[in-house]
Amino acid sequence: MRVFGVDPGLTRCGFGVVDGGPGRTVRAVAVDVLRTPVDADLSVRLHELYIGVCEWLDRYEPEVVAIERVFAQHNVRTAMGVAQASGVVALAAAQRGLPVEFHTPSEVKAAVTGSGRADKAQVTLMVTKLLGLKVAPKPADAADALALAICHHWRAPMRNRMQEAQAKAAELARVHKARLAEAAKRTN
Repeated sequence: MRVFGVDPGLTRCGFGVVDGGPGRTVRAVAVDVLRTPVDADLSVRLHELYIGVCEWLDRYEPEVVAIERVFAQHNVRTAMGVAQASGVVALAAAQRGLPVEFHTPSEVKAAVTGSGRADKAQVTLMVTKLLGLKVAPKPADAADALALAICHHWRAPMRNRMQEAQAKAAELARVHKARLAEAAKRTN
């Protein structure tokens, strides 16, 4: 499976493409950071981001897009920019019929380091080791994008099994409810 990981942001948006193999094997395909000019209008910055995302989606043809979920941020302006960038990425993926999955920062950190409280240096170090890179991806947004892709590779099978189990449980509950209703109807 090929995953396009995105660490969203307006000033710096991290892109990382990772292929996954049997078990927990992962391989880096591409990584970069798209930057938009801070002094440009918001609409121009979002358009530049959209063009960049579309180019990556078309070039690398991922099967799924993994985006960091906007979590708690003290700076509302930063949180809004991250949310807007996430929306642009999700839109570009939806236009291509690609599924989009969101992962919280703590999920990503826990997946690649074993601790949901790891700092950026620990995430970068583990991403570098897990992918067998000779040089650590820089800036941190690039490493975070790769970490998102790795996280999705490792969490997706469990998520899929959980969704299947929930769907099966819902179907069993529906059938049980229908049987109870039928039995109640017969007794009345």
